Amino acid sequence: MNDEESGNRLGSYLRARRELVSPAQAGLPPGGNRRVPGLRREEVALLAGISPDYYLRLERGRDKNPSPQVLHALARVLQLDEIERTYLLGLSATRPRAPRRRRPEHVPARVHQLLAHLQLPAFVEGRAFDVLASNPMAIALSPRLRPGENRLRSLLLDPEEQAFQQDWARATTDFVAALRTTIGDDTDNPRFVELVGELALSSQRFRTLWARHDVRTLDGGTTTLNHPAVGELHLHRDKLAIDDVILVIYYPDKGSDSDEKLHLLATLTPTEPTKPTEPTDTTPDRPANHPHPETP
Repeated sequence: MNDEESGNRLGSYLRARRELVSPAQAGLPPGGNRRVPGLRREEVALLAGISPDYYLRLERGRDKNPSPQVLHALARVLQLDEIERTYLLGLSATRPRAPRRRRPEHVPARVHQLLAHLQLPAFVEGRAFDVLASNPMAIALSPRLRPGENRLRSLLLDPEEQAFQQDWARATTDFVAALRTTIGDDTDNPRFVELVGELALSSQRFRTLWARHDVRTLDGGTTTLNHPAVGELHLHRDKLAIDDVILVIYYPDKGSDSDEKLHLLATLTPTEPTKPTEPTDTTPDRPANHPHPETP
């Protein structure tokens, strides 16, 4: 999150999104000698029904308070979905932001008890995808789910995690977009600043995705994982908000091949519970072997 982006987030978002809309998608003839990807500024202005000068002022941060009507028109031209439209509207909010009271992310004691009883892979993550607590089955599923790891860092920088994810490209796209949504206007949060800065220096994939300004939520879904011991696993993922943290649970369809493989994995998992460690602040301790260099 550089100074330009923090100071002109609306303009950065508009510029990134118009570069992703082709003239054909907008109903315009492609034309020749186009020097910019996507739509030109004047084309966005024309389609949104505003003057090119006014749109230029929006992109350059000279006007940070456009009307909702203008923003809805721009969202239509840029073909934003509901989540992206809501994000765009939030970028122009003029209400003064109340000072944030930052407190360490805390895993309630009852959640530790719940993790100990669950016979499915389950863990707790913070807002920046830091793993705050996990049960033995989660660690058996992936050692990158130990407390102190960061899921996005592992996904981008750890070759074993890249091999673990069957659709790594989609996973990275979803995680980076979810991080931007989570950050919202909390751009000066030290944990977010640290993580974004680290990944921007370490990962070309992150830099490419971050520049797109995609936003989305990363809720429940289905994923396919390549486990080194039991092979391919098709698992559902559910996320449950508990206080300030998120409980994540992976589970297969009952009686499926993945269900049998998960039972096999349970027999290979030590029965002695691994006591989760809670960080004292929002920056978890890092394992000594991180970060790995990103593979091409």
